[in-house]
Amino acid sequence: MPSPETPPLPPQPDPEARTLLVSLSGPDRPGVTSAVFAAAATVGGDVLDLEQVVVRGHLALSVLLAPGPDENVLTDRITRAGEEMGMHVQLVAGRGDNARRRTGRAAVVAMARPLETRHVAAVARAVAAHGANIDRIRRLSRWPVTTVELDVSGADVDRLRRDLALVSASTGCDIAVAPAGLARRGGRLVVMDVDSTLIQDEVIELIAEHAGTAEEVAAVTERAMRGELDFAESLHARVATLAGLPVSVLDEVRASVRLTPGARTLVRTLKSLGFTVALVSGGFAEVVEPIGVELGVDHVRANRLEVLDGRLTGRVTGAVVDRPGKAAALREFAALEGLPLTRTVAIGDGANDLDMLGVAGLGVAFNAKPVVREQADTSVNVPYLDTVLFLLGVSREEIEDAETAEA
Repeated sequence: MPSPETPPLPPQPDPEARTLLVSLSGPDRPGVTSAVFAAAATVGGDVLDLEQVVVRGHLALSVLLAPGPDENVLTDRITRAGEEMGMHVQLVAGRGDNARRRTGRAAVVAMARPLETRHVAAVARAVAAHGANIDRIRRLSRWPVTTVELDVSGADVDRLRRDLALVSASTGCDIAVAPAGLARRGGRLVVMDVDSTLIQDEVIELIAEHAGTAEEVAAVTERAMRGELDFAESLHARVATLAGLPVSVLDEVRASVRLTPGARTLVRTLKSLGFTVALVSGGFAEVVEPIGVELGVDHVRANRLEVLDGRLTGRVTGAVVDRPGKAAALREFAALEGLPLTRTVAIGDGANDLDMLGVAGLGVAFNAKPVVREQADTSVNVPYLDTVLFLLGVSREEIEDAETAEA
């Protein structure tokens, strides 16, 4: 029996075909959309485009129709149905579908607590200055920060990102720019620093408290994170102060570590999206690996302390996970997962994270030192790690859905 032939594609839409744009606005209530389309169905017509949004109980519905021969009857019935539901109805006749969106599509995310009108004005002004267009805006979150995502077309994405980084610095609004379309979808690798990013503490300082060298170690750590000291040299100097401590101290340190607010939510949501999550730390595997197991992350890379006769020797074993080492780990994990670097996200706070942030497709400075904020693609300056999800286009509702699914 011969196989059926593939049916031919329908003809392209006629750019001069008559269309009718129906816009309704008013108080939201059940049945508005149903009533309008039921009225239109009594006459007939083709739906070319449809969009509806509700903001604090106010509904806006737009429908683009190919009206057919009985346009006057269609217009009358839609108007009456809308007005009976208490809606303001506007109808505009025209020709053709929506204009094709221009290339240079980008997703611009603006986030602040609170998000002020001046923030949105500054973002919109920068987009307009590029000759780009804002095609659509949606809210991603209202709590704990307000986040909106703008679909932009006609932009030079790299140049827009640079200009909006200046807007972010001048206004205090966190802004991220990423290519839109397929580049916004699919699997990703998210690599996080640990100390002062995934957790609120610096692990080496917690260990140093048991050795009585906490102040000395904290001062060296601060200078290293600001980029004033070579990280590897500073690590060796700090670890040397721990010599002689019993290895059992590490159990106490693990028990005292405090996760950053939102850390569990971030990892849980990323995993529910099918993303790969990795931890890369200049701290110590003895503490970081158990945290990784608890959270269910996929990869961990950290330094390892040398132990002899049950006590720390004051040295580390193997190559130091420093600034270049973090970037190398990100590349390695991406290769293992079969992902291009454009589909990687790095999150960190210190100068030793800069190479990793630069290599990633999106580098996020989380409550970071000034030198890091200046060089990262975007910054998050609120104390909630899960707000990084908004920069990736994930809404608060989707995060809550992931929490419900796990429960």
